Amino acid sequence: MLRRFYDWMIRASESPFAIWVLGFISFAESSFFPMPPDIMLIPMSVAQPKKAWLYATVCTVTSVVGGVFGYMIGWLLYDTVGTWLINLYGYQHGVEQFRCLYAENGAWIILIKGLTPIPYKIVTITSGFAGYSLFWFVVFSVITRGARFFVLAGILNYFGAPLRAFIEKYLTPVVVGLVIFLVAGVFASHYIFPESSTCH
Repeated sequence: MLRRFYDWMIRASESPFAIWVLGFISFAESSFFPMPPDIMLIPMSVAQPKKAWLYATVCTVTSVVGGVFGYMIGWLLYDTVGTWLINLYGYQHGVEQFRCLYAENGAWIILIKGLTPIPYKIVTITSGFAGYSLFWFVVFSVITRGARFFVLAGILNYFGAPLRAFIEKYLTPVVVGLVIFLVAGVFASHYIFPESSTCH
């Protein structure tokens, strides 16, 4: 079953619509969707390594635009949509404390969290809720999301065919490892929301 799904993803990645799907997933992941764009970026780049840079560019641009959308949710709709999304992903504890931390460490929070598998939507929504500068939010988002996607694209572009052969030979452990990595990011994200909501 896993092999069939992988083969389907490789075939789907070669579709002319694949890049639009990639862009939508990257946009949505920054604001409300639970799955990262890696689920499309990796097979698309493995199938066509020379286009890895294009795919990274699409992911970066759409992720930043989606991040601005998430920022607006936190800024304008936090009491309704923002709160619902935060509760949906289990981050309702300590949001006020996190907002206070933004006053001193907003730039580092965006830069560091944007590079990790921690759901970026949490950063974008909280940035808007905390009233962090939209200009600097966009600047730091471009830096951190671009670094994340272009480093991955560089690896996929450079190793190309050998990497595809490795993935196809060890498909199950590779997929299991990727799932563990993503799940670890979700669990790790809970540590950025302390239980205490007292500002100091």
